[in-house]
Parts: sequence; structure tokens; C-alpha cells
Amino acid sequence: MNRALPTYPCGQVSRRTFLSDVGMGFTGLALGAMLQRDGVVRADSDAAHVPPDGLAHVAPRAKSVIWFCMLGGTSHVESFDPKPALNTYAGKTFDESPYKDAILNSPFYRKNVRDFAGTLRDLMPKIYPLQIGYAKRGDSGIEVSDWWPHVASCIDDISVVRSMWTTDNDHAAQLQIHTGRHIFDGFHPSIGSWVHYGLGSLNDNLPQFVVMGGGPGDCCGGVGAHGAAYLGPEHAGVPLNVDPANPLPFGTPGATVTVEERRQQLELLRELNGLAGVEYPADSALRARIKSYELAFRMQMAVPEVIQFSGETADTQKNYGIEQAATKRFGQFCLTARRLVERGVRFVQIFDDGWDAHSQLIKNHSTRCGAVDQPIAALLKDLKQRGLLDETLVVWTTEFGRTPGAEKSDGRDHHPYGFSVWLAGGGIKGGIAHGTTDELGFHAAEHRHYVTDLHATVLRQLGLDSHRLEIPGHKRLEIDFGSPIREIIA
Repeated sequence: MNRALPTYPCGQVSRRTFLSDVGMGFTGLALGAMLQRDGVVRADSDAAHVPPDGLAHVAPRAKSVIWFCMLGGTSHVESFDPKPALNTYAGKTFDESPYKDAILNSPFYRKNVRDFAGTLRDLMPKIYPLQIGYAKRGDSGIEVSDWWPHVASCIDDISVVRSMWTTDNDHAAQLQIHTGRHIFDGFHPSIGSWVHYGLGSLNDNLPQFVVMGGGPGDCCGGVGAHGAAYLGPEHAGVPLNVDPANPLPFGTPGATVTVEERRQQLELLRELNGLAGVEYPADSALRARIKSYELAFRMQMAVPEVIQFSGETADTQKNYGIEQAATKRFGQFCLTARRLVERGVRFVQIFDDGWDAHSQLIKNHSTRCGAVDQPIAALLKDLKQRGLLDETLVVWTTEFGRTPGAEKSDGRDHHPYGFSVWLAGGGIKGGIAHGTTDELGFHAAEHRHYVTDLHATVLRQLGLDSHRLEIPGHKRLEIDFGSPIREIIA
């Protein structure tokens, strides 16, 4: 989006524009965020301007996003896309089923299912039956497995997209689901960073992109899943603990440092960084450091209050599962997420690890679903009851699905060729199942969506057009932009 700054006679500029240019040196993030909301903050290039809050590309339907990602790969056929044909043909191979041609001769199979050596990958051809029951849920009658009873009770507020696909067969798909790029393409901005870059702050005392639950390991993209790449480190996610004693890793000033001492320390840093900022105005790393120091004190004061649940009712904490060992940790994440979006945080990213069920699928998925199902449903219901679901987009993702065929005797392998995600709130239709996989859940068959279509949908609901977030000097591919999934938009 190109927006020319106003011009003034005799080389003069407005007071507001002057402040936006020099503000990083003496008030940093707080001033920058407030000016951005007024449409004045200057990007590195005039050609790279992005819309501030209130001046979006399109009319926004949501203000904030809560993005879940189940790391390791949740089985789509045992969650939100049950396939009874797996029971019918259990124990047979794909060759012996009526679906041989649809699977083995599919152009998607021939093109995409090769390993790193370039040979066709063994996709576990012995058909494995469903390991859990399922039923039609809600007024919409969408099939959901019995491992998700709590989320199933919210299905009439959810749009399930059953036809996602990606290209990474291994766990670097954790990076791809968040950036749209294969790990071999290098690091690119994550969806949370694009949101932060495009819209800026709604609360100058809190980070606008928060990450809970860790995230991918170094083998799988690491912090790239919530990194900003060339957008600059100030747009990366900020890790948050639910430990009141240390909510911000590396952000606690120390037990012996008083509030006033910390204030004085940061004032000195502000003055020194301001002097350096005048001398090196184009140094993006310096600007990010100035922002981080100036935000640090405000976050140290504001963040602990967010994760203090003493003001929440006993019933609320019980609904989130905080009183139970199995659901406590994830329940704390979900309740914190609600408290963050209430306070204006733009993007909350929550990870849950451990879904990689190469064996013992029943034990693995029953445990993992038991940890996250109740808290996620409690969040949806809590947001709705408080009138926040209309302006909060909740997205549930995983890196890929799992194979229709058996791995070993009791598991499923990685499966990026067709899997499910879902969205709720933020102007998304409820009670919708969009797209399909084939009868065995192998390929995304109808209304296929690469992962960046999900990104484009999120951006669209926030008022952003992914095509208009081009950054000069950084070439993006057409697939990077994606297309909003309009069938699920209300």
C-alpha cells in the first residue's frame, strides 16, 4: 500500500511527522505505536507503508488472533475428518481397495510424495482402521471424533477446513505452516509477524505478538515459526511463561532490583540509545534494541497482572481445567490468551507438542486430546459469553495429518497431502465443513488449500490484503500470498 506523506512549503514538515522520524531515539515503541495508529509512522521505504489500525486495506472483522498449533501432527481422520472407509477396508492395501487409482495414480502422489533422495516415499500402504469412534455433532451435523467432545460441543461456531495440504514430509512442516515456505527456502516472516507489522499495537504496555508453549525445536525451524525474518526483530513473537515469578524469559530485572532502580536504568539506556539512534538512523537492529529496552519496563509492570488469575472466578478456572493436572498447563495458556486479547494483544500463538504418533496412536492421541480439548472449548465459550468471539479469530492448526495406512502395528506416519484445520469467531461462519479429502483421507480432493490460503484468510479478517504487504527488496512468490477462503467467511 503506497501512501504519500503530506508535503509542506519551504521544506517544512508537520510536527507529527517530525516526531515519527525522530521518535525512536527518545520515546521509541510507545510513541511509534501511537503515531502508527494515526497513520504517520514511516517505514524503511515510503513504498513499504502498511495500514495502521483503522486504515486497513479492507473492512476488518477481527482485532486479534489466537492461533493454536499441535506440534508433531494430529491425525485428521481421528479428529475432524473421520473416514469410515478406513474401517471397511482395514488390513487391505491401497492396491486391494477401490481407491487404488485415486491414490497411487494421483498426480499429487507422483509429484509430492518423494523423500529427500527423490525416491517415492513409502506411505504405509496397509489401511489402518479408525482408532476412536465419531459422531455427527451440533445442529450442523459435522462429524468429529470422540477424542474431542468439548470442542465438538462448539462445532456450530466452527468452520472446519478439511482440504489443507503442504509439501514438507518432515517436522520442518512446523515452519511451513507458519511461514508458508519450506525450510530449504530459508527463513521468511511468520503469520504473527505479518499481523504485527501490518497493524501495530492496540496496547502500548504489552507485546503485540505473544508466544506460549515453547514452539518447534531447532530441527524444525525453531524460533522461525514465530520469527519476523526481514521484517525486523521488533515484529517477532515474545515468549511468555505462565509462571508469575518469571513470566518473561530473560525479562525479569532480578529480585534485588527495585522498580525505581529499574526505571532509572532504562532511562539511562534510553538516553544512550537516543544518541546512537541519531547517529545511525538506518540501523534496524539498533531501532529494535531501543524498542525492546523501552518496552521492557512497561511489560515488566503489565505482564505479571495478565497471568494472575486471582480475579477470575472459581467456575472460570474450573472450566479451563486449571484444577486438573492433565489440563492445568494448557488451561493456563488458554485463559492467559483470553486475558491478553481482552487487553489488546494482536496475536497469541499457543503450541502443544507431542502429537507424533508413529506408534501407540491410541495412547498418544487420547492423552494429548485430554490435555487440550477442554481448555480450547472453554476458551471458545468464554470468548463468546463475554462478547469477544466476534472480534477474536481463533485458529486451530497442526503441521500435517497422519497416514491412512499403518506404521508399525499401531501408529500412523506424517501426512502432508490432506489434513484439517479449523477457525472460529472473527467473522467466520459457524457449522461449516469446507473442502474434502478422498474416501480414505489421503489427498485433499475438493477445494484444495495450501497453507498460505489460511494465512490470507487470517489477514483478510484483520483487514489486511496479503498482496499489499509487499516489502521492497524482498521478492515473494505468488504462493506466498495465498487467497482467502471465502466460503467460510460470513
